[in-house]
Amino acid sequence: MAILTFTSDIGDKDYLPGAIKGKILGSISGIQIVDITHHLPAFHFAQCAYLCKSAFNHFPPGSIHLIFANVFDSKDLEIVLTQYNNQWLIGSNNGLLPMILDDENNPVVKLRLPATDNFSIMDAVSVIIDTLQGLLAGNTLESIGEPTQWTKKPELSPQIGDNWIEGQILYIDRFENVVANIPKKLFEEQRNGRGFSIVFKRDEVIDSISNSYADVAPGQKLAIFNAAGYLEIAVNKGNAAGLFGLQGYAENQYLSNRIFYQTIRVYFQ
Repeated sequence: MAILTFTSDIGDKDYLPGAIKGKILGSISGIQIVDITHHLPAFHFAQCAYLCKSAFNHFPPGSIHLIFANVFDSKDLEIVLTQYNNQWLIGSNNGLLPMILDDENNPVVKLRLPATDNFSIMDAVSVIIDTLQGLLAGNTLESIGEPTQWTKKPELSPQIGDNWIEGQILYIDRFENVVANIPKKLFEEQRNGRGFSIVFKRDEVIDSISNSYADVAPGQKLAIFNAAGYLEIAVNKGNAAGLFGLQGYAENQYLSNRIFYQTIRVYFQ
C-alpha cells in the first residue's frame, strides 16, 4: 500500500484537512494517508523544515510527502515535485522544500496547473491527485512536470568559530523543551574531544550532555540530543522555555526586536 503523508499549517479546526484527504481517497484506491501535523508554524520555514525532516526520515522508500505550508506565498504559484532520500516531496515552490532537502541543487519539476483566475487549494489538490497517480504508475520525474528552479530563502544556520558554536532556538515543544539548530554531528565535529560549556540567558551554564531527562533531579536543567539529533535544553519535570525566558528565533525582523533570548552558545575548551 502506498504511503502519503500530509503536513500543513491549516490547523485541526478547519474542514480543509478532512476535505483534502477525502478528495484524495475518493480518487485513488490503495493509498494510506498519514497525518504528520497540521500545526506547522505560519511563516517560520526553519521550524517547518525541522518538523518535516525529523518525521520524514523515518518513512520507508517510496513514501510521498505532501506539504501545504504558506501555499500562496506568491502570485506566481508553482506546485513542485522532487525526490528526497528515495521518497517524494510535493509542495509549493516557496523556499521550504530546499530546507527540508538540505540540497538546493536537487532536481525539481513544476506541475502543470490549469489557467484560471480563481485557483484554489482544492484545485491544487486535483493537480496533486494526477501527480500521485503518475507516481504510483511508475512515471519519472521528468515526465510528470517541467523543470524549474527552486525559490530560495535565507536559511537559519548556526554560527561557527574556532572555539564556539552559536545556534538559534529553532523550536519549543509542548513541554517547553528548547531545541537549537545544532545537530549532534556538528557539535561533535567542532568539539573534537574537548570539554564544553553550553551557555544561554547570559549566565545559565550546562557542561555535560545527559542521556535522558531522568539523569538530573526534578527541577534541574539539562542538555540532551533529542530523537531528531538536535541539541535540546530542558528541565526535568519542568518548563525550560518559561523558566529561562527563552523563545524561538524570529525570522521576521519585527518580531525579533521583541524577543531577547533566542540563541544558545557552546564554548569549547
